Amino acid sequence: MKLITLIEPTDEGELALIKSLLDGNDIRYVVQNEHFGGLYPGLSLPFNRRLVMVEEQEYDRAGLLLSELRRDQAPRQAG
Repeated sequence: MKLITLIEPTDEGELALIKSLLDGNDIRYVVQNEHFGGLYPGLSLPFNRRLVMVEEQEYDRAGLLLSELRRDQAPRQAG
């Protein structure tokens, strides 16, 4: 099983949403350093970044789900 990085969440809320989307679509994933950030809260250091990784064969499907998430979070234009 080869894992590849899907996304680096910007905060805990985004990570929770990503995990929920992947769980809801039966996409297996690993969050590298998921619990490590609690040791140094608030610090954004290279060694405590959280990376969401998925199996290579699920990358395209997971990426499509997250592209919808990112699109939904984009500010909407008035008009």
